[in-house]
Amino acid sequence: MIEIKNLSRNWKEFSLNIDLYIEEGEYFVILGPTASGKTLLLELIAGFYHPDSGGIMIGKTDVSNLLPEQRKIGFVYQDYSIFPHLNVEENIEFGLKLKKTPRDERRRRTQEIMDLLGIAHLSHRYSLTLSGGEQQRVSLARAIVVDPEILLLDEPLSALDNQTQNMLRDELKRIHHEAGLTTIHVTHDQTEAAMLADRIAVMIRGRIVQVGTPEEIFNSPANAEIAEFVGTENILAGIVASNEGGLTMIEVGAHVVEAVSGYSAGEHVRVCLRPEDVAVSVGAVAFQTRHGDRDHRESSVRNAFHGTVTQMMPYGALTRVKIDCGVVIVALITKQSAAAMGLTAGSPVCVSFKAAALHVIG
Repeated sequence: MIEIKNLSRNWKEFSLNIDLYIEEGEYFVILGPTASGKTLLLELIAGFYHPDSGGIMIGKTDVSNLLPEQRKIGFVYQDYSIFPHLNVEENIEFGLKLKKTPRDERRRRTQEIMDLLGIAHLSHRYSLTLSGGEQQRVSLARAIVVDPEILLLDEPLSALDNQTQNMLRDELKRIHHEAGLTTIHVTHDQTEAAMLADRIAVMIRGRIVQVGTPEEIFNSPANAEIAEFVGTENILAGIVASNEGGLTMIEVGAHVVEAVSGYSAGEHVRVCLRPEDVAVSVGAVAFQTRHGDRDHRESSVRNAFHGTVTQMMPYGALTRVKIDCGVVIVALITKQSAAAMGLTAGSPVCVSFKAAALHVIG
């Protein structure tokens, strides 16, 4: 396990203050925007810098003032950092040579790690002849071959194209599963974090602001700033009208939405709704006004409103649809759905979402 207590480091005008606990064998992702201090935190754990105060425990050992080579840590940067004058096999062996590992043992372990990462056929090639994905595999192999207790990954996929990113994500999951190596992976990519992490820490301006499972981070952000960062595009200001048995009626503009929360009547709140949780349809559907009136009472949909499409934007395999319902709601739907409904700017539509899809924060 890794325990970071009251860790602080000032860097020019930037200040880092961290408390964090990471389980042994965990794949832990630190997710945050650019310049939030993610890389600096990794470098403090690795021993490249010493903290101004606080401590880092790895197992039962305080490593705060140990040299990097005394910490049993492997580090992989986003820019690969492999030596151009050495071939793949020599790059991977480099750390073992520094540790004066016997030649036969070096070769055995290097071959094992090349086999694990599927790069044995590249053993005699040099970095200039390798693709970005191949270089990153070599960098990863060099970090793992020295048998570290902890693997630190600094934006390891950010310099790669989408196809290679997908392949290496799968590789990282497989390697972690097979090796059981405690891994700390920093990224600004939410998809990367959601797919890889056992737990995620959200880091903003040098502070850890929330820790949880991917589901907790993306579906139950602790505040509006986190919600906005993790892609909750619909963050609507409202006032609680009533709360009976945990079912909360919240006035949002001219509408009333139903959510599940513990907030009381009169409290000012923000209603968070992820765009992928919004259903878009054409034709009549139930909707609700501030006064609680509904049309089409036979509908089982709790939250449904009429609106007009104001903008449609491609979003990879999906389409991002902006809809004016008196309040602006953004939905993510498939391109096929958009085409089947004939959606264009100006199309009248209905949006609907479940009460359980809403996350309410103060």
